[in-house]
Amino acid sequence: MNQNNNNSAAVIIDPLPAHRIDSGALARWLQREVPDAGNGLTVRQFQGGMSNPTYLLTTSDGTRYVLRKKPPGDLLPKAHAIDREFRVMGALQNTDVPVPEMVAYCDDPGVIGAEFYVMKHVEGRIIPADDMGSVTAEERTPLSRSLISTLGSLHRVDWRQAGLESFGRPEGYLGRQTSRWSSQYEAAKSSLPADFDYSEMDWLRDWLMDHSQVPDESAIVHGDYRIGNAIVHPEKPVVISVLDWELSTIGHPLADLAYLCLHYHLPGELGGTADRPQPGLPTEQEALAWYCEQTGRKGIPDWPVFLAFAFFRGAAIAQGVAARAARGNVSTASMDPAVAGNRARQLAKAGANIARSLAGA
Repeated sequence: MNQNNNNSAAVIIDPLPAHRIDSGALARWLQREVPDAGNGLTVRQFQGGMSNPTYLLTTSDGTRYVLRKKPPGDLLPKAHAIDREFRVMGALQNTDVPVPEMVAYCDDPGVIGAEFYVMKHVEGRIIPADDMGSVTAEERTPLSRSLISTLGSLHRVDWRQAGLESFGRPEGYLGRQTSRWSSQYEAAKSSLPADFDYSEMDWLRDWLMDHSQVPDESAIVHGDYRIGNAIVHPEKPVVISVLDWELSTIGHPLADLAYLCLHYHLPGELGGTADRPQPGLPTEQEALAWYCEQTGRKGIPDWPVFLAFAFFRGAAIAQGVAARAARGNVSTASMDPAVAGNRARQLAKAGANIARSLAGA
């Protein structure tokens, strides 16, 4: 979250009409939690995310905080789990994983209309695109290494010792997650045009259910790990904080790695690098080798299965964004439901192609 005047600056606007909050009520709550917060409070909204509305809070003395809350309107079951975000980042405070400092959580929707939490603001750069086009070619290799090193640090955390015993079930992760995301995309259909073609999504779902019995491993998984959900040092190619933990749980670490590597299999029109490799970016094999080096792995088994699952989940997420955009409660004003719906279908097709070609389906 960054206000530097460059192309890595976060976009911050006055809150959208659907996301306005009572700044007076929020200021009174914040003063109870942080007595030195000051009397005045300015509230502005970050743009770019599609899920939980995120705000920059500036107090009268210039101190800045960040607030995340659930969006308004009807929500899909188990979506927008800001309580999980707050819990996991709190558990990671004293580990090697860089996360913002948590301030307080509010489970009373009567304060601003929804549950929310507040954390310390972290000054740095936001790099939205997986191709790292907004950083120099010289920075891309060390920044990629930092991104993978941070992921390795996350997966090495002892989640039991961190107090996350009840945060998720480690066994049968891919099968459970495939079922969960199938339910999410089915629930989103009611808000979308009846003529959407779901054939590739259905095929990919069925294939995953038949191929999801991979050997169990357990780690804290982020669920949406990519450069766009990290804060990068203002001047150095180093990840200094990881954001957006809504999908975090205990699960298979290779699911995070596969999601991070999706851009290697996507064309440029979908934000990928398959048809336009960027100078300084590692190849997929180099990225996998770095991850193995960081985590002590000897290899990456069942890689096509994890890639196919990452595409399936990405498609389900895109469909959920399309449904929320159609209902008018998406967090970014410019999101078109037709664009997000088309992305969902393209991601599903890409995942099905990987399943068919790489796994001999």
